[in-house]
Amino acid sequence: MTLILVVVALVVVLGLFVAVAFNKLRKADITAQEALGGIDVQLTRRADLIPNLVETVKGYAGHEKAVFEEVTQARAAAAGAARGSDVAAKAAAEQQLDQALVKVLAVAEAYPDLKASATFESLQVQLADTEDQLSFARQYYNDAVARLNTLVRTIPWMLFTGMAGVREREFYEAPGGHEIPPSVQF
Repeated sequence: MTLILVVVALVVVLGLFVAVAFNKLRKADITAQEALGGIDVQLTRRADLIPNLVETVKGYAGHEKAVFEEVTQARAAAAGAARGSDVAAKAAAEQQLDQALVKVLAVAEAYPDLKASATFESLQVQLADTEDQLSFARQYYNDAVARLNTLVRTIPWMLFTGMAGVREREFYEAPGGHEIPPSVQF
C-alpha cells in the first residue's frame, strides 16, 4: 500500500515539475516576443514622428528633394520590417532610417530660422525621447532573450523545449558599420 502511495506521489511530483517547466519556458518565450513588440512600438513611433519633422524642414529647405525621398523610402522599409518577425531585418531597416534622419537633421542645421522654430524644437525633443525609449526597448528585448536562451540551453529546462514549442531567439544587434556616422553630402 505504501509503495502505491510513493509511486502516486512521484507521478504527481513529476507531473507538477513538467507543468512548471512548461510554464516557465512559455513565459520566457512570451516575454521575449512581447519585448520584440516593444521595439516595434518605438520604431513605429519614430517613423510616425519623422514625416512631421520632414514637413517642417521642407518648408525651409524645399530644394533638398533627394534627402526627403530617402527618408520616405527608409520609413517604408522600417514599417515593412516592423510587420515581420525577422530581428535582423528590423535592425537593418532601423539603420537605414537612422541614416536618413541624420541627413534631414543636417539639412536643418543649414537653416537657423528652422532650428529656432518651436515646432522643429518640439519634434526634436520627441524624437530624442523616442530614441531613448527605443534604446531601452532593445536592451529589454536582449535581456529577455538572454533569459530565454539560458533556459533553453540548460538542464532540466532544455528537456521540455520541444513540448513547450520554445526555441532560442536571436539577439537584437545593429548591422555592421553602425558605429560609423553616415556621411552627409548635398
